[in-house]
Amino acid sequence: MISATFDTSVYIRAFNFGGPAADLIAYARAGNLRIDTSEAIIDETTGVLREKFQRDPYTINDVRQKLMALCNRVTPGEVLEVIKEDPDDNRILECAAAAKSDYIVSEDKDLLRVGEYRGAKIVTIRDFMTLVLAEGRSR
Repeated sequence: MISATFDTSVYIRAFNFGGPAADLIAYARAGNLRIDTSEAIIDETTGVLREKFQRDPYTINDVRQKLMALCNRVTPGEVLEVIKEDPDDNRILECAAAAKSDYIVSEDKDLLRVGEYRGAKIVTIRDFMTLVLAEGRSR
């Protein structure tokens, strides 16, 4: 089974706009994909939903509970400083390293520029969707 750490941008797209990001969440719910996350990623996601999208506390709690139930939660054992431009992006790398994710899925240019970190390829939502669908067909 493919495993991936999703950047906050993926969750924001899934919960606010649907589309391919929501399809990936559904694919994981069906048991076809392992999504790795950490408390820092969940906190950033709910913070963005609250601050930038003015989601109410009930919705924020619902999103938190869904992520906690769906995802493989890890506790990173190290603090990284790989991406200087946006230190929050390092939380994504920490999670992927701790979980030994196959992929990091993001629309963030700073993360995409890294390309790969400790064996986890960093790809866009669209590219990851193509990979996941190809994997499903090969089974």
